[in-house]
Amino acid sequence: MINECQGEILYTTFLIKGFMMKKTFEMNSLYDFYGEFLTEKQREIFELYYIDDLSLGEIAEDQNVSRQGVYDNIKRSEHLLTEMEEKLHLLQKQEEKNKTVTQLKNEIEQTDIAIEKKETIEGLLDLILKL
Repeated sequence: MINECQGEILYTTFLIKGFMMKKTFEMNSLYDFYGEFLTEKQREIFELYYIDDLSLGEIAEDQNVSRQGVYDNIKRSEHLLTEMEEKLHLLQKQEEKNKTVTQLKNEIEQTDIAIEKKETIEGLLDLILKL
């Protein structure tokens, strides 16, 4: 049986893991849009940390640098990616476009038009998403 203290620890751990997963998803999304603006070394370390899920220590050993150097590199990369999004809003615009297309597809499903027309419209919406 879990006591109150253990329950609080589990809940806190759950919140922290949820926050880290959200941050990882956000950073990976930003990387998809702006990763080319990072240096080759920054991209390599970013991918080892966020995509390959290696620890700072593992990356430091692999790259033959200090753990602090890896940490600083990741923080600089995160800052640059976030700054690019604050200026260009490409990720935000893509998310808005996805949401709008999804809403349109839902509206199309509820209308009484021929199935061929629905398929044509949905195909066009899919093309919009690729832009």
